Amino acid sequence: MTTKRQSMTKNAAMLALFAFACTLLVVIVNYFTEPRIEQQVKAQLIRSTNEVLSNKLADSDYQQRCLIVNEPQFLGSDKDQIIRLIELNQRNAAYVYQTIAPDGYSGQIRLLVGLNADSTISGVRVVQHNETPGLGDKVETRKSDWIYQFNGQRLMDDKDPRWAVKKDGGQFDAFTGATITPRAVVKAVKNVLIYHTKNQQNINDNATDC
Repeated sequence: MTTKRQSMTKNAAMLALFAFACTLLVVIVNYFTEPRIEQQVKAQLIRSTNEVLSNKLADSDYQQRCLIVNEPQFLGSDKDQIIRLIELNQRNAAYVYQTIAPDGYSGQIRLLVGLNADSTISGVRVVQHNETPGLGDKVETRKSDWIYQFNGQRLMDDKDPRWAVKKDGGQFDAFTGATITPRAVVKAVKNVLIYHTKNQQNINDNATDC
């Protein structure tokens, strides 16, 4: 009996030690890779800016000003997000929002949302996600054209019923077997439009060189 108890204690101790070692390894890897991943995401955000602008504006020699905001209710994170005010010939031509869909199937989905000066959507792009390959990753342009549904759309008011996936009575298609991901992206883009409606003048007045 004593031998059996000693064996169980020894196995439990080894299991606990193994679990501790694995956890420590994950923490160490995350510590050293997180800054590099964050840098890559920022670089991708910058590269993707032109993709969410109209073709004419993307091909022009536009200028930009930036406003850093912290609006977790509308932009999906308690971390600072950047709004770019795109100017052409000293006139406001477009806005590019960094935002996050916090409720994707596999966690956060980082997005860029481009708006024309009249608040219609010029483009939406996913810049980072952990969605399931073959299902949720169809939010990427290299996997499907789903994200192009947003082009030219606008929000009539905060309760605009069209801003939902068709399964919920809205106008946006979902993926077979993966409704959570498109639902999260639609909600995040809608929140950007709500925020923009309430804060466009503040952005115009307070954005600075960047």
